[in-house]
Amino acid sequence: MGLTNRRILVAPLDWGLGHATRCIPIVRELIKQGCEVWLAAEGMHARLLQLEFPDLPVLPLQGYRIRYTPHLHGTWFAWNIARQIPHIFRIIHYEHEWLRKIQREYRFHAIISDNRFGLSHPDIPSIFISHQLQIMVPGWMEKIPGIAAGLRQLNYRYIRRFSACWIPDWPGFPNLAGKLAHPSELPAHAVYIGPLSRFTPLADIPKIYDVVALISGPEPQRSLLEKLLITQLQHAPLRALLIRGKPDEPYQENRMHDSLTVISHLPATALNQVLQSARVLITRPGYTTIMDLVAINQKAIFIPTPGQTEQEYLAVYLQQQGAFPYCTQSTFQWRAQLDRISDYPLPAAHFPLQMDMYKSTISTFVNSL
Repeated sequence: MGLTNRRILVAPLDWGLGHATRCIPIVRELIKQGCEVWLAAEGMHARLLQLEFPDLPVLPLQGYRIRYTPHLHGTWFAWNIARQIPHIFRIIHYEHEWLRKIQREYRFHAIISDNRFGLSHPDIPSIFISHQLQIMVPGWMEKIPGIAAGLRQLNYRYIRRFSACWIPDWPGFPNLAGKLAHPSELPAHAVYIGPLSRFTPLADIPKIYDVVALISGPEPQRSLLEKLLITQLQHAPLRALLIRGKPDEPYQENRMHDSLTVISHLPATALNQVLQSARVLITRPGYTTIMDLVAINQKAIFIPTPGQTEQEYLAVYLQQQGAFPYCTQSTFQWRAQLDRISDYPLPAAHFPLQMDMYKSTISTFVNSL
C-alpha cells in the first residue's frame, strides 16, 4: 500500500510503560495503512518505541514525570499523587503549547494521544485513548461526597476537547476493564475499539518455564516485589525466569540459582515468545498487561501495586469473573498461589471475543483524513 501522505503524531503518557507498549499495535496499523508516523516521548518510553520502530522519528516531549513517595506503605500512594495535581495541570498546559508550536513546523494531519490530556488541537483531528473513564479513588476518598463524580467530570472536560475518545475494551459484557471503561455515562464521542496488544499467539510453543515473573511499576514497590520473588523463587523446585522490566538499562542476565534466572528486559518479539513458554505468569495487573494476557491466552497470578487503586480494582474485578487469581504483595507465597491456578481456565474461556477490532477503527479514521 502506498503512502497516504497522512502525517500522524502518536504520543503515549509516560505513567508506566503500558501506555507506550499499547501504542505499538496502533503504530503498526497506521504504517500498514500507509501513514507517515511520528512519535513523541522521552526517557525509557522513547527508548522502548525506538527499539520497536528504529526508522520512525521521535520528537522529544517532556513527560508528566510523576514522583513516587519512598514510603513503603501503599496507603501513601494516592496521597502522593494528589499532592502533584498542580504539577500535572502545568504539564497539560505545557503539552498544549508544545503541540501548537510543533504543529506550525510539522503540519500533522492528526494527533493520537494515549492519555496525554494536553495534546488536542482545534484545527486537526485529535484522538484520545483511555480505558479509565471512571477514575478510581481509595476508600478514604470515597467517603468525601461527590468525589468520584467530580473526578469523572474533570476527566470528561479534558476528553471533550478531543475529536474522539477511543476506549481499548469491548463494549458490553464480558469486558476487561469493568466500570473503569464502562461508567454510567460516556462522552458522546467515545467509541470502543477492542483491546490493544503488541503480542500475537504462537502455535506449538513448548512450556520451558514453570513460572515467568514480569516486574514493572513505580519504585519502591517494583524493587520490593523483585526482592520478594527472588527470595521465594531462587530455591523453589521450579524453573523460573524473572524479567525486571528495565528497558532503559543494558541487557543483563544473572543465574541466581539452578532454578531462577533474572534478566533486565526483553524486546517485544522475544518477550512474546518467552511469556507463551511459561505455564503461568506472575505480574502486576496493569491494564496493558491484562490485554496482552488475553491476546496470547496465558494464565497469570496478579499482585497489584500496593495503594494503586486502578490495579487493585482490576485484580478484584477479574478474580470475581473467574478469569485471573490475585493476592496482595504482603501475603504472596509462591506454592499457595500456584496451587490456585488450576482452578482458573485459560483467558479465552472467558473472553472469546475479537482482538483486532481496532484495525477497522483506524482504517475508517485514516480514510476520513
